[in-house]
Amino acid sequence: MEPGDRSALRYRGKVAIITGGTAGIGQGTVRVFVSQGAKVVFCAKDVGAGNALEAELNSVGPGEAFYVACDVTKEEQIKNLIDVTVQKYGRIDCLVNNAGVHPPPQKTDDVTAEDFTSLLNLNLVSYFLASKYALPHLRKTEGNIVNVASLVAVIGQNDAVPYVATKGAITAMTKAMAVDESRYNVRVNSISPGNIWTPMWQEFANGTDNPEATVKGGENAQLLGRMGTTEESGKVALFLAADATFCTGIDLLLTAGAELNYARKNQREPRSSNYD
Repeated sequence: MEPGDRSALRYRGKVAIITGGTAGIGQGTVRVFVSQGAKVVFCAKDVGAGNALEAELNSVGPGEAFYVACDVTKEEQIKNLIDVTVQKYGRIDCLVNNAGVHPPPQKTDDVTAEDFTSLLNLNLVSYFLASKYALPHLRKTEGNIVNVASLVAVIGQNDAVPYVATKGAITAMTKAMAVDESRYNVRVNSISPGNIWTPMWQEFANGTDNPEATVKGGENAQLLGRMGTTEESGKVALFLAADATFCTGIDLLLTAGAELNYARKNQREPRSSNYD
């Protein structure tokens, strides 16, 4: 694309909502969509980070960024996010459900019902509610939903039963919603990232006995010998939104082959980390 050539923008003029948009995969997705001409409404709880990202992206374009403060565990705030988007832009073409968290490793015996329920509300119920309130508008535009799940929904993970359960539920919900919404020509797909280098990953590594070794183990979990980037994550979301027009109900693995080949899997011997 030549500088200034907006005719080649892949999502020019489309309106997208991206939850959890101020950090990690969410921020990478916001940046990619704005770079391709979209009008992006993104939300998170961190007002300072949201306003800063909005100002930065609007100074560059070619799309637009609009920040809305939102706690996605609050139904009324999710509904407000959808309402504000429609009031501002008059339509919705894409919803990217991304907001969520990966708790520190925790043995099943130590997980409380409150822990589990809280994580379900953040990682799963918020996706359902955002979809519920966006769908009446997505049906009008024959738009689409992209749900961010995780590779661990497919392969499991040490000491992470509630997290894995929430991500597995996302991929199952994606398929069920794809069936229902096909009658309106609304596509619903999911992405299952493996190790993507994000502030959350950095925080996890810093909490281990040997952060450098933990990061190296995370890199070595992929056939390509590195972690993915948030920009690469955003590009996959854009592909599903803009280009994959004959795909619905799929789960796209963004993993660099982490699920392939043999690996050390003996759980009865001590290991230094989840990525040993």
